[in-house]
Amino acid sequence: MPDHPGSVRLAPGVWIHAADLTWEATRSSGPGGQGVNTTSSRCQLRLRPDAIVGLTPAARVRLAHLAGSRLTADGELIIASDETRSLHRNRDLALERLCALVVDAKAVPPPRRPTKPSRGAVRRRLEGKAHRAETKRERRSDDQV
Repeated sequence: MPDHPGSVRLAPGVWIHAADLTWEATRSSGPGGQGVNTTSSRCQLRLRPDAIVGLTPAARVRLAHLAGSRLTADGELIIASDETRSLHRNRDLALERLCALVVDAKAVPPPRRPTKPSRGAVRRRLEGKAHRAETKRERRSDDQV
């Protein structure tokens, strides 16, 4: 990661310019007593995933998949936090969520190894099918055969 003050480290080797992060404070939902209508403690972080530096193209695809509904049709990623009554703590939580999302996107899933059923499993399945067919055959009357 470069050592200039205008960047935020998201994961090892991955960072974003602080100017590419848009922070918005809004009012939290739910009960909150007397301060509920006056305090904007919910924090919303907006960014464009293509502004993140250090992600491979495959990691970008995984990031879009992991983001799910947090990715808008315009391609903007929105992460919100309203767990605490402190705007600063909610801002830290939103940034932690972004970091966790990037770390998960960087992780390369292990390749799938195709498997096939064991010989015993195939034999048991076929025996079960034969047994069920025999049961149904015994239920038939002689007229239907």
